[in-house]
Amino acid sequence: MRRLAIVDLATGHQPISNEDGSRQSSSIGEIYNHASLREQLIARGHSYRTHSDTETIVHLYEEFGRDCVQHLRGMFAFAIWDRNKKTLFIARDRLGIKPLYYHLTSERLIFGSE
Repeated sequence: MRRLAIVDLATGHQPISNEDGSRQSSSIGEIYNHASLREQLIARGHSYRTHSDTETIVHLYEEFGRDCVQHLRGMFAFAIWDRNKKTLFIARDRLGIKPLYYHLTSERLIFGSE
C-alpha cells in the first residue's frame, strides 16, 4: 500500500483498524464529508485513534456493512478486510474517479487503484 498523505499526516498510516482490530481498511482518495460522519459515528459509540478519513470508512462499515458507500461523498477506492466474517469488501466512488482494478483467479484476488 502506498499512500498520498494529505489528511492526517502524522497518524493516518494504513491499514487502519476499528477499535478491536477485527476490521482493517486501506483507501485512496478523499471523503469530503468525513468530518460530519465522524461526529455521527462518535455519537454512536465509536472511538477514533486518528483524524484520517479512512478510519471513518471502517467505522461506517461496522454500522452499515456494504451500504456504508451510500453515506460517502467524495472520490475513493477502498478495501475492508473483515476478520470475523473472513470477507473482503472492495468499492469505489460512483463515478469511478478513483478507479478500482482487480484480477481474480482460482488462487487469489489482486486489486489496486492508481
